[in-house]
Amino acid sequence: MTTPRFVGRPDWYTTFNPETLAATGTPLRWGVVATGNIARTVTADIALLEDAILHAVSSRSESSAAAFAADFGFSTFYYDGGPTGSGPLAYLQLVQDPAVDVVYIATPHAQHYDIAKAALEAGKHVLCEKALTITAAETRALIALARAKNLFLMEAVWARFVPGFQRALEIIAAGEIGEVQWVRADLGFPAPLDDSARIWAPADGGGALLDISVYPLLWAWATLGKPAAVAATGALTALGVDSQNTLTLSYDSGAQAQLISYLIAQGPRVATIAGTKGYIETLGSVNNPQGLRISVGWDSERTEEFSHPGRGYTYQLREVTRCIQAGLTESTTMPLDDTLAIMELFDEARRQMGITYPNDARTDL
Repeated sequence: MTTPRFVGRPDWYTTFNPETLAATGTPLRWGVVATGNIARTVTADIALLEDAILHAVSSRSESSAAAFAADFGFSTFYYDGGPTGSGPLAYLQLVQDPAVDVVYIATPHAQHYDIAKAALEAGKHVLCEKALTITAAETRALIALARAKNLFLMEAVWARFVPGFQRALEIIAAGEIGEVQWVRADLGFPAPLDDSARIWAPADGGGALLDISVYPLLWAWATLGKPAAVAATGALTALGVDSQNTLTLSYDSGAQAQLISYLIAQGPRVATIAGTKGYIETLGSVNNPQGLRISVGWDSERTEEFSHPGRGYTYQLREVTRCIQAGLTESTTMPLDDTLAIMELFDEARRQMGITYPNDARTDL
C-alpha cells in the first residue's frame, strides 16, 4: 500500500466543512509585495482570516500601491522612491516597517530571492510565491538564512493544502487503489505570445516550467516521492523559454510519471493516479480539484466533491498563520527540503532542455 506524503492535517483543517477562517492565535500583520493579479487574488483570501491584519503593500508605482491599499483597506503603502522621490525601493521600505510580521511576495520569479533575502534579514517571516527562486542555489541560500535567523519561510504551493488534493492522499493512504504504479498530470492554458510579458520573459524566469510544472509534479511527488531519474523535453520560444514541456519521472520501484505543462494549448488539466486496485482522477483544474472520481476494480466507481472559502488559498494562509503563531519555522506540509529538492529537479530539467536565465550567472550566493 502506498503511503503518500503531506497527509495529517492540523486541527483547523476539515475536508467537507472548512473552518480555515477562525482565529488560531495572535493576529498577524501582513505586508504584501506587488500588486498584480496573483497578489490581488491571494490578498482577498488573506482578508478572510479572522486573525489577519492587512498592514502594508508595496509597488514600484505610487498610483498602483495607493489603489491596491484602498481596495483592500491596508493601513499604509510604499512605492519606489517614497514621498521625496529619493527613497529606497518600495519592498525595502516595506520590510523595514516594524509593524509588519509576515511578508507575502508576489513579484515575478526572478525577483523573489532578493526580496525574500531582504525580508529575512529584516527579521520578517516570509511566504513567497512559487517558484521560490530561479535556481536551487538561490533556494539553498534562502533556506540557510531563514534557519539561521529562526524565521518562518515557505514557498506558496497552495495546491498542497486544498481539500481535493488532501482527500486524494487520504484515499491512497487507506489502500483503496492499492500500490501506485503510475501518475499522469497536465496543466496549462493558451497564453498570447508577448516577449514583454512576464510569463515569456527570460529576465523574469518565464516559461511553463517555473510557472506551472510544480502543480502536475505535485501529484507524483506526493504519491511516489523523489524520482530516481528525470527526462525533460520541451519546445522553446525564440527567447529561449519553454512554451511547453514534458517531464518523465522514473522510480526504482518501476513506477513512472508523465507530467505535461504548457502555455500554448487548452488541455484537460487532469491528474490520474493509477494503482494495483484502481485509480483516482481529478475533476476540475489539477491545482485545485473540485471533485475526485475514484474507481476500484472494473465496476465500482464514485465521485466526491469539494468546496472552499474564497478562492481556495485560505488553507495555505491558515497554515502559515498557525506555524508562525506556534513559533514554527516551516510547515510539515510544505517543507523547505521539498522546495529545494524540486528546484534541483527543475535545474536538471532546464539543463536538459537548454533553458538559461540571467540569475544563473549570479555570483553573490
